[in-house]
Amino acid sequence: MGTSSTVSPRPVEAFRQGLRGLGWVEGQNIVIEYRSAEGRYDRLPDLAADLVRLKVDIIAAAGTAATTAAKNATRAIPIVMIGVGDPVGLELIASLARPGGNVTGLTFSVGMETAGKGLELLKEALPKVRRVAVLTNPANPGQPLALKNVKAAARSLGMQLQLLEARGPDEFDGTFAAMAKERVGALLVVSEAMFNIHRVRLADLAARNKLPSMHGFREDAEAGGLMSYGPDLADLFRRSATYVDKILKGAKPGDLPVE
Repeated sequence: MGTSSTVSPRPVEAFRQGLRGLGWVEGQNIVIEYRSAEGRYDRLPDLAADLVRLKVDIIAAAGTAATTAAKNATRAIPIVMIGVGDPVGLELIASLARPGGNVTGLTFSVGMETAGKGLELLKEALPKVRRVAVLTNPANPGQPLALKNVKAAARSLGMQLQLLEARGPDEFDGTFAAMAKERVGALLVVSEAMFNIHRVRLADLAARNKLPSMHGFREDAEAGGLMSYGPDLADLFRRSATYVDKILKGAKPGDLPVE
């Protein structure tokens, strides 16, 4: 279950490859029920409830919002999270070493340091830039953690930030108009599912406004953004298959340390 199935086919295929490498072949000895909110966070609770009604054995949840929705829907079905920024701070697990409860899996990096590092790299590439626009989606519960690290990085670098929000693609034009008005020198897009779905449009808007842009995933740079810094999505999905395998073989999620 995830916020988007259109981010890239690579992560989903990597998940299936990981399962196949462990002996689980879709359509033979395992059935996968796919659910995607297509960037609409308000749909996640219903999607999670639907999976609970189906009495699935495991829910693999991609991202903070999907994992939160899954945990709110069930405390009994094991949940394998894929790419949650700070699961302890978000109270999804008790600790990395001993998660407890029904959630375990993979975290991006504790505290979402990658977003702050992205600003550092943007400064390194563009040393004359002093003012940077930061685009976030307030509907994503993981964004405040990333933004906290961006602000800390900005203070240490002596940079000014223009904080902008967009809950959907219909707000993009307004945010870029605000950037043009403030005459910022670059753009940092804090990675999240809705932005990932519309990565091509965001890259195009940045180019048209002559804004060098930093993003969180390789796919964003491939879509036209200037730079990216962050985890390999395909690798995260592939590695999550190991947790699915262990749980299907009897392990309790609360006993499996988070990676």
